[in-house]
Amino acid sequence: MTDIKAQIKEFRIGEKIRGLRQQKRLTLQELSELTTLSKPLLSQIENQQVIPPLATLLKIAKGLKVDIHFFFEDAGNRQKYMLTRREDVREDEKTLRPTVNDTARPYTYHSLAQGLRHKHMEPFLVEFDNKEWDDSLFFKHEGDEEFIYVTSGELDFHYKNDVFRMRTGDSIYYDSGEPHGWVAVGTATARAVAVLYTKE
Repeated sequence: MTDIKAQIKEFRIGEKIRGLRQQKRLTLQELSELTTLSKPLLSQIENQQVIPPLATLLKIAKGLKVDIHFFFEDAGNRQKYMLTRREDVREDEKTLRPTVNDTARPYTYHSLAQGLRHKHMEPFLVEFDNKEWDDSLFFKHEGDEEFIYVTSGELDFHYKNDVFRMRTGDSIYYDSGEPHGWVAVGTATARAVAVLYTKE
């Protein structure tokens, strides 16, 4: 099993958050107030003890006034494109099970444009767990849009009061400011390409 802390270190998400927070002369308490996230959770993320889910990263990005891709880019990278080969998406390089309030989210994700700077979209390859739906799996992030294309398996996509069964080849584009979440259903592993867009 891949060591989670090694994965966090590779992305250096906590380090980037702390550096930017200090650069902006914000205390943890002030960032907590800007993001509505608890001070202990922010501290755990900065100290690389917790893997933040994408929704949490979006809140932090907005609080720090940066795009979400800030957390996945390499400051020294000046490329204008990012080609990701099939063999580059390795099982041991996925970010594992982000958690919220000690509850693991039912997916893993792998950035498909890690390191590319100044992009307006953030594409991911996502693998979903098969589990019973629970309303605690709902999350939202204001002002953003998302697109999901199912590449294998089946998902139940929960959006407010609606539930959509999505099969291989199905896609959905939605306003992520509304409560939403996913779980895999059936016996096959469910995978999808997800693209997040953060409005300026």
